Amino acid sequence: MNAKYDPQTIEARWQAHWADNGTFNVVDDPNRPKYYCLEMFPYPSGRIHMGHVRNYTIGDVLARFHRMRGFNVLHPMGWDAFGLPAENTAIEKGIHPAKWTKDNITSMRGQLKRIGLSYDWTREIATCDPSYYRWNQWIFLKMYERGLAYKKRSPVNWCESCETVLANEQVIDNRCWRCESEVFPKELDQWFFKITAYAEELLSSCDTLTGWPQRVLVMQRHWIGKSEGVEVDFRVIDGPPELQSIRIFTTRPDTIFGATFMSVAPESPVVDLLIKGKNEEQAVRDFVSRVSRQDRTTRTDAGAEKEGLFTGCYAKNPVTGVVRYSVKNTMRNPRRCP
Repeated sequence: MNAKYDPQTIEARWQAHWADNGTFNVVDDPNRPKYYCLEMFPYPSGRIHMGHVRNYTIGDVLARFHRMRGFNVLHPMGWDAFGLPAENTAIEKGIHPAKWTKDNITSMRGQLKRIGLSYDWTREIATCDPSYYRWNQWIFLKMYERGLAYKKRSPVNWCESCETVLANEQVIDNRCWRCESEVFPKELDQWFFKITAYAEELLSSCDTLTGWPQRVLVMQRHWIGKSEGVEVDFRVIDGPPELQSIRIFTTRPDTIFGATFMSVAPESPVVDLLIKGKNEEQAVRDFVSRVSRQDRTTRTDAGAEKEGLFTGCYAKNPVTGVVRYSVKNTMRNPRRCP
């Protein structure tokens, strides 16, 4: 036996053995319990790096562990091949995005195979493949037909350089995570899924998740965001004809007796209606422009003192009939509605 380890020879031999014998290919076996192990697919916009290796090694350990315990393990791999990362890099290098993406997939697949990860490569997918995303389209159409997918205007994080919407997690210090350009709020038509229709089912399912950390379960329940309350209309005094009242939602209708002012978000379309032609119009517009550029963390900090300006309008309390309720424009994020 050669005491010196020769990876070029030994690893290549075993990798060929695994491929030739379909060692990690999964087949139906009703006599064994099933286990599905899936890591997040990589973006094929470059090469495999150590962050990938760390993530996929953890998943591979889980897959191998459950195989050793007798499970029939499905451990596939695929490529998150749609989106701007690949397109931007392709533009920088002067290569067509399709060629750039496919070449990267070939290279990254080879890297993962050389690492020796136990994937069933017969199950490989790429999200840019029509044979895959046609089913995304089919699912979306079914949800649309059943009223579970709908469109409405909504404030978004907008990167002017990338010309795209960014998730909150993609905004770092009010800058785009890709190009580091400043991010601005913008009102756009957006598609939404009506997850509120499944709030009860989702919440009850949390109780069945045994072994989950309590903090994760709390995060899940907060994400579902079920809230029970009532909607109440406050009549706007001396407001424009198209805005006779402002509807609010409250979980504590008993506190309406003590309401002292109405608060609307800077992004709300109600703001323009309230301030048009008022002495306060320019001051409020300047305020909206300033706070809209602040990062979301600052604006949603519960411990921070909130700012606000009088819009020039008053509202009437529907319970007491008192009209001394000013409508203010405050530094808050708009409430997400179902």
